Amino acid sequence: MKFVDEATIKVQAGCGGNGSSSFRREKYVAKGGPDGGDGGDGGSIYLEADYAVNTMIDFRYKRFYQAENGQKGQSRGCTGKSGDDLILRVPIGTTVIDEDTQEVLGDLAKPEQRLLIAQGGFHGLGNTRFKSSVNRAPRQTSPGSEGEFRNLRLELKVLADVGLLGMPNAGKSTFIRSVSSAKPKVAGYPFTTLVPNLGVVKVQNHRSFVIADIPGLIEGAAEGAGLGIRFLKHLTRTRLLLHIVDVAPLDQSDPVASAIAIDAELKRFSPTLHARDRWLVLNKIDLLPEDEREQRCKEIVDALSWTGPVYSVAAINKIGVQPVCGDIMKYLEECVEREMEDPDAATKEAETRSDMQAESRARIQEMAELRRAARSKKNHDSGDESIDDDDDWDEDEYDVEVAYEP
Repeated sequence: MKFVDEATIKVQAGCGGNGSSSFRREKYVAKGGPDGGDGGDGGSIYLEADYAVNTMIDFRYKRFYQAENGQKGQSRGCTGKSGDDLILRVPIGTTVIDEDTQEVLGDLAKPEQRLLIAQGGFHGLGNTRFKSSVNRAPRQTSPGSEGEFRNLRLELKVLADVGLLGMPNAGKSTFIRSVSSAKPKVAGYPFTTLVPNLGVVKVQNHRSFVIADIPGLIEGAAEGAGLGIRFLKHLTRTRLLLHIVDVAPLDQSDPVASAIAIDAELKRFSPTLHARDRWLVLNKIDLLPEDEREQRCKEIVDALSWTGPVYSVAAINKIGVQPVCGDIMKYLEECVEREMEDPDAATKEAETRSDMQAESRARIQEMAELRRAARSKKNHDSGDESIDDDDDWDEDEYDVEVAYEP
């Protein structure tokens, strides 16, 4: 199954049925009067969050959805049948945006949460409705109203409490494998991770959190290099970021320079996300001699001028990962408790997430426009104007398995 985290669709709600103009016609009943019934309401369209749906792949192949129209009113005062509502099932964590107005219509963050995205048309009135003492035989009716039409963009952002940042091969996937039951692909080459991976970390009974691993960032990611920038929007729902740094890279690169590059790319993508709480996790300490580990970690921390929490781990051997998970659980519980006691804190958190998502959408849209302009210029320079300039993230080039595992 391909992983698709964004889709554009068109929805058309059903039109309301017209009212009927009819008069009672029965033997021995003279001047029976009007008996035209009302039309039926048009069907509305809803989105519903569903655990069983993990990706937007279904919306890639069908882009137009239409609800059923209401039927016309009938004689003998019979109301027309209302159109059936159309319910589209989407992954939990879907944000719905009106493409024409850029308005965020809703955020489906809970199972079975339902959102009305297109209101069905209302029924027309039959001539019975217009009967009065001075108008005994009305012939006027009213038509049903049109159903609502919308161009929508559906964005999926994984629901995780903690997000992992780092260069390719920093050990993010190995870390998530060591602390949860998720089994993302691990290999010794860059960009092993092509899609976000989710894992549930159980600290104790009834104490757990969700951690997300996204493809690694590289320098120039804010301009579209690599894969990570495409998935950074998934971190806008997280409360905490873990910056994984490889202390002994096989390519002999400088861990400090790599960490600084990640920090710069994150800030360019979203200043609000960059300001999120971050912890430094120095990984692969098992590759260093024991007598050099402490000194090497201290050198990296000092070079980065890091003032936040720091952890030294060897994820592949699960060395040092339990203290990290315990501190994360405590941190998350304190955040929830603080927001429950202080409504202002909860409001500030919601505003922060909204700002992060707005910045990520703006940055991704900016990148898409730059790529379209560059492609158009290239086609113009080559004299080939027949190439389609529409850029849709080239989703179909990545035939990968969805790696969601609880």
